[in-house]
Amino acid sequence: MPHQRNTRSARNTSLDRNFRLIILTVYIIVSFAIYFYKLFSLQIIQGQEYRSQSKKISSQVNVIPAQRGEIFDRNATLPMVVNTESFSVEITPGEIPVGHYDTVATKLASLLGVSKYEIDKKVPRNVRRSYSSYQIRSNVPFSVISNIAENSTDLPGITWISKPIRNYVMTGSLSHVVGYVGDITKEEMNMMYNQGYTRSSIVGKTGIERQYDALLQGTPGRESRTVDVRGRILSDKPIIEPPQMGKNLVLTIDTDIQTLAEKTLGNRVGAVVVLKPSNGEILAMVSYPFFDPNIFNTDDSGKYYQSLLEDEKNQPLVNRVVNAVYPPASTFKIIMSAAMLQEDAFPATKKIECRGRLVYGGRVFHCHVHEPGHGWLDMNGGLGQSCDVYYWTIGRDYLGISKIASYAKEFGFGQSTKIDLPSQQSGFVPSAEWKERRYHEKWLGGDTMSASIGQGFMLATPLQVANMVAMVTNEGVIYKPHLLKEVRDPVTNEVIRETKPEVLLKSTIDSEVWKQVKEAMRFTITDGTPQYPMHNKIVQAAGKTGTAEVAPYKTSWHSWMVAYAPYDAPVEDQVVIATIVEACNPWEWWAPYATNIILQGIFAKQTYEEAVHALGFNYLMKNRARQE
Repeated sequence: MPHQRNTRSARNTSLDRNFRLIILTVYIIVSFAIYFYKLFSLQIIQGQEYRSQSKKISSQVNVIPAQRGEIFDRNATLPMVVNTESFSVEITPGEIPVGHYDTVATKLASLLGVSKYEIDKKVPRNVRRSYSSYQIRSNVPFSVISNIAENSTDLPGITWISKPIRNYVMTGSLSHVVGYVGDITKEEMNMMYNQGYTRSSIVGKTGIERQYDALLQGTPGRESRTVDVRGRILSDKPIIEPPQMGKNLVLTIDTDIQTLAEKTLGNRVGAVVVLKPSNGEILAMVSYPFFDPNIFNTDDSGKYYQSLLEDEKNQPLVNRVVNAVYPPASTFKIIMSAAMLQEDAFPATKKIECRGRLVYGGRVFHCHVHEPGHGWLDMNGGLGQSCDVYYWTIGRDYLGISKIASYAKEFGFGQSTKIDLPSQQSGFVPSAEWKERRYHEKWLGGDTMSASIGQGFMLATPLQVANMVAMVTNEGVIYKPHLLKEVRDPVTNEVIRETKPEVLLKSTIDSEVWKQVKEAMRFTITDGTPQYPMHNKIVQAAGKTGTAEVAPYKTSWHSWMVAYAPYDAPVEDQVVIATIVEACNPWEWWAPYATNIILQGIFAKQTYEEAVHALGFNYLMKNRARQE
């Protein structure tokens, strides 16, 4: 029995030993498996991620700004916007010897003409041992950089980089066309973060600069160096990827016509647009008052921008050609005439008597000529004399608001012109349904009468009024107005893209109607209200005046003139001009005179001064000087 117990005990001990050995073996195998899996994961599965992180840690990358593309006039010879060499001064605080920061910062502040406090704000105490670079000031001229270079031994950690700025060679009224640039905002960054923009990007804010920012931007370069964990540079030679300049833009603007129109409008609050009806090219776009985009490159840009915003009376930031709406007034009678003829609502040769007023609904509506009125007028006479009674009668008794609104929209009123600018107004075409929804009132005959002469609720931009006439000259077509003519390579000057004419609107009005409307518009110039201010021996024009009442009791008016010329030329050789002078100016019937001066300058190839002299308008300049 004792022997059996000893044998059983020995067997159990052996089994325990074997079990422990198996457990130990399994533990070792599992441990090695985990270890090898971890190595495999680090080197193979996550290797690329760690290698990328290693590169980030060991490389310092600086962005090299790309020059924006330049902007030219239609002949691609005169630059409107170029790039001017400028510099940005930076500080790398870790490179300044311990205890010398205040001395260096004070010296730099003196050279830059800023306070040391401004530098301290950009380099707070918690980063003063960092080897990262901090921009202290941009738009630093070369003369200041030269002074910094001469004192470089006293300015350790101070460097500078080239950072070109926009130089707007042609300012004045082109400010609304070209626009200006500025630092990207947080809101802009949130919208464009996936389009290659960074927090240091300069972006277009208005005008062409904003509309075609993606083309003008270019591609930034990169300069990378090897650094240690504290950011100290270890490599002697950087790896450089050079920047690529943005594309150059050629606009449709003719700078001679732009200057002519700008001088003709003068310091009158208003707008002028000149376009080619055959393809929609904008030859001139003037809005007064304007601003100086070069000031946005200075340290006073914030104050200047605020002063522009606060000028609520003149609103110099508003491009009145596309972003201001006005009652089209009697220029709208062109649409009324076309509608009347197309609808066969009233014969063009049949006459209506104007006694200077029309009594309706208990109200007396006065024509702009009071007693004894215009007398008996057919359509040519009604348009030429701009007779309100004639068109009140046509609108109220023969067309009605539904047809008036329909034709207004057919001419492009109440909708976008789709011009290549970042913002524009659509104007407004009223209807009976709209008035009931808006004011809970029924549409009345008096409302129709107001709409018939382009007053009441009817609103349009100067560009829409110009498009209205383009529809007439093209006999039923409006081409999309545009400012971009070509996109060119900045190195080879090769044309990359060219803007082709694009139909914006097509009318169903008969060709015979267009012929009659053109004849009536020509009659307006030769025998109508603007026959004296629009008299011109160089070129025959056709057009229409407009006087928009903007205050009760007829005490304040906008002055309109819209015209095209040459009247007897193919549409490819014609131009359309729309001019408005706002009521806030001292009253003068300047729009037709201004339009004639511009026509004279274009077709006689004369300057503003030469055109004024040729037309015999010098006395108007003297009268204006006396008023001022």
